[in-house]
Amino acid sequence: MTERPSKPVVLAWARLMKAQRVALARVEAALKRAGLPPLAWYDVLLELERAGEAGLRPFELERALLLAQYNLSRLIDRIEREGLVERAPCLQDGRGQIVRVSPRGRSMRRAMWPIYAQAIDAAVGSHLDNNEAERLSALLGRIVDVADQL
Repeated sequence: MTERPSKPVVLAWARLMKAQRVALARVEAALKRAGLPPLAWYDVLLELERAGEAGLRPFELERALLLAQYNLSRLIDRIEREGLVERAPCLQDGRGQIVRVSPRGRSMRRAMWPIYAQAIDAAVGSHLDNNEAERLSALLGRIVDVADQL
């Protein structure tokens, strides 16, 4: 009987988890040093910016970001207090709401990007050439594509 998962698979898993923690820590530290909000704020602002004027319902944002509903609600509350997003009633569902990025939120996301981009480069780009990054992206894409089908 073959051992499942194999040792190389377990090692790949462990390194994937550690690489994620290391990269995220670098990004979060860079944003903090620059006096900017945490990375989760960037992700929310980007998704809402992509949605345009239509905005997103919280459950749509939850699905896009893979956050638990209670975490997302608190996150949106904090971002809204800073004036970076706006909530409006959903016309199709009187109990629901739409979340949209505000002009100030767009400006904040744009201010965050150069720091985020630099941190991505420091965490990943400085360790891989473009061919290696493309191969890694393709390999990780195979894992992500399967997860998207669940």
